[in-house]
This record gives sequence, C-alpha cells and structure tokens, in this order.
Amino acid sequence: MSHNTEVLDQKTLWGGGGSPFKVSYGKLMIWFFLISDALTFSGLLCSYGFMRHKFSSTWPSANEVFVHFPFMGDSHVPLLYVGLMTFILILSSVTMVLAVEAGHRRSKKEVQVWMVLTIVGGFFFLFSQVWEWSHFIHGTEIGAVKDIIVDGEWVTQTVHGANLHYNEYGNVLFGDFFFFITGFHGFHVFSGVVINIIILIKVMKGHMDKTGHYEMVEKTGLYWHFVDLVWVFVFTFFYLV
Repeated sequence: MSHNTEVLDQKTLWGGGGSPFKVSYGKLMIWFFLISDALTFSGLLCSYGFMRHKFSSTWPSANEVFVHFPFMGDSHVPLLYVGLMTFILILSSVTMVLAVEAGHRRSKKEVQVWMVLTIVGGFFFLFSQVWEWSHFIHGTEIGAVKDIIVDGEWVTQTVHGANLHYNEYGNVLFGDFFFFITGFHGFHVFSGVVINIIILIKVMKGHMDKTGHYEMVEKTGLYWHFVDLVWVFVFTFFYLV
C-alpha cells in the first residue's frame, strides 16, 4: 500500500500541469523570452561600454549631438526632446498597468481606454525615434572635416551627420552602436504596439469575456514593461553617462 502511494505521489510531483509555479504556461514562456532578450540587450550595452571606454578621447558627447527639438528651428536644447520621449514611454507603461488592473476587474471599457493611450504613447515614441534618427543622419550645416575612405582611398573632406561609414560628431563606432541598439529597441517598441493593437481588437470583439479572463492583456503588459525598462538603460548609456 505504501509503495503504491509513493508511486502515485511521484506521478503527481513530476506529472506537470497547467500552471507550474502557480503561473500559467503562457506567462512562464513570456518570462523565459524576456530573460533571453534581457541577456541580448545586456551584451550589446556591455559592448558599447567597452568601446566607449577604449575610444573615450574621440567619443562624442550626447549634449553636443542631441540638441534639437521639433518645430524650434536651430534651437540648442540638449537632451530635452529625448527626455520627453522617455517620459512619454514611461507614461505609457503606467497606462498599461491601469489596463491590466482593469482587466483583473473585467472592466472591458476601461481596458480599451488604457490600451488606446498605451498605443498612442508607443506611436509617439516611434515617430520621435524616426525624427531623431533623421537629424542624426543629416547632421549640422557646418559639418566636420574628417579623413574618410572614398573608392578605396583615404580623402579629407567635410562630412555632415552620421552613418555606418563616418560620423560628424566623433568616432564612427558611436553611430554604429547607436543605430543598431536604438533600432533593435525600436523594433521591440513597434512589435509591442502591433501586439497591443491586436489584443485591443480582441478585447473590443469580446474574446476576453468569452475566455473569462484578461490574461492576454497581462502578458502584453509584461512585454511592454520590459521594453520600457530596456529603454531606461539605453537612455542612461547613450544620453546620460
């Protein structure tokens, strides 16, 4: 009898289930994905930090690069616009929290309102990122004299802005890392906006009410909070340090 009981207990212990660690498989997989993604961003930012330290003498200062603001002409307001971008993205994380909280109460109307505001915040950040990239690529009217490779030969000429081959503001590696890391993060934001739109449509059509829960809103919120948290580190590495 005791042997049978022991076998039964082992089956119960190792037989799996629908909610390991009292968390659904869906949430658990989201956490696994976020952890792997966090390691990817960590590697990129560590590489950026290493190169910045190695070429510190030629590394551009964010206060000299990101000084423009939309519709203000040639104004010199260092980091003001990127600060606004960061504030809006963090604010969208707050609206996402409110959407998840409303989902726990199964308040369909409130979930829709907060998710719409989250999506608007995401679009604002994306358009702002495009605007910032555009200014960084085109550079200033004055430009800077640099030695660059043209048709396989080194030449000295005035360059404007930054790309993968030259950088008006300093070391070309700054532009390489900036475009890749902010672009990679921007892709995550874009993906988050698309996912939010899909889930919003499902909420509006009543799919969540049919399932009896709003867990998909919560899983989307986990991803969105991760995207916001990563930006805090990107913002710190590129703009503040």
